[in-house]
Amino acid sequence: MVACLLWVLHARAQELAKAGHEHMLATCTPVSDDKQRPEFGCFIVASAKGLQFSPPVIYWHLSKFPNRAGAEMAKTSNGLIVQEEGKVWLSEFGPKDAPSRGGEPIAVIGPLELPPAKSYDAEIAYAILRPGDRSRVHTHDGPEAWYVIAGSQCLETPEGTIKVGTGKTMYVKHSIPMELSITGTEVRRSLTLVIHDSTKTFGTASDWKPTGACWK
Repeated sequence: MVACLLWVLHARAQELAKAGHEHMLATCTPVSDDKQRPEFGCFIVASAKGLQFSPPVIYWHLSKFPNRAGAEMAKTSNGLIVQEEGKVWLSEFGPKDAPSRGGEPIAVIGPLELPPAKSYDAEIAYAILRPGDRSRVHTHDGPEAWYVIAGSQCLETPEGTIKVGTGKTMYVKHSIPMELSITGTEVRRSLTLVIHDSTKTFGTASDWKPTGACWK
């Protein structure tokens, strides 16, 4: 009886969270520091162009620094610095056992399998979305990975679904259609990485039809 009541309350909380706003169909767009951005959305906040990676598989090493100066000292030519959530995040890419470059290690995400390309662009997006929001159905010409700062999300692909929450990571291989849904009752905030062929764009729309499995 108690379990049933808890389930009903949880379902009602999700309904209320979704009813409070018009659900967003999100796409990630570039933004600059000097322009005010909307309260909710997905924003490309850092990018590195023309990167060279010898191995076909790399890992995303994410760490946190107390200030930008410290992150700049630790950053390599391939690294990316993002300032969000009142924190300074450094992203570096390399083998799984790459030595720490300082700061507070947050996550090592991968393996990220790269498609053949002459060079790659790495782009990081910061997203803040509400329960019930979702991405357009799309693909990337390279792997995509997430670090969830807060909230929860569910990714549906033709291979199934992946669900993660606060402090967790996930990644998906390149060239696979997907739809990302924001689940639970909290606003979801995340850092998202896409590494793609430099001759391609950040992402492209797909005509694949999700089943809605994230909501079942």
